[in-house]
Amino acid sequence: MNIAIKEMQINEEIRDRELRVIDADGEAIGIMSAAEALKIAEEKNLDLVKIAPQAKPPVCKIMDYGKYRFEQTKREKEARKNQRIIEIKEIRLSLNIDKHDFETKVNHAKRFLESGNKVKVSIRFRGREMAHPENGLVTMSNFSEACSEFSSVEKPAKLEGRSMQMFLAPKTKK
Repeated sequence: MNIAIKEMQINEEIRDRELRVIDADGEAIGIMSAAEALKIAEEKNLDLVKIAPQAKPPVCKIMDYGKYRFEQTKREKEARKNQRIIEIKEIRLSLNIDKHDFETKVNHAKRFLESGNKVKVSIRFRGREMAHPENGLVTMSNFSEACSEFSSVEKPAKLEGRSMQMFLAPKTKK
């Protein structure tokens, strides 16, 4: 039976002189040699698995190792299934954006936020627009107000080089 993962020693791989042995029901059997413990495990048609190698003496449990590994991978698979990867979607605005374009961008942001993603809103300043970064702040605040019913500002608008960025996160449902 060679389904052992390197982190756990089973059966003949256990070379310690003394072991604290626990049976399949969780009852402590006592301290004995590895050969005795292995003999008890084989009589019950189960495996001897070292579960706490750092203990003095090491703790081993008599269990069905194949079943244990199966249940462990099943739990890991279930945990991965329940995870959700949050993506960051970007929306670019311009300093002198028209009303309808602005509303379209708000609708895009709404769609992204409702699907559980975060939104990065950015404005790129070109040429002489750098002389008036406060106009960019106004546009950003208007955008965050338009999105306020379905999002919250995670990072407020901040000027970095020639671009201004703000991050919106979806509002948590209560």
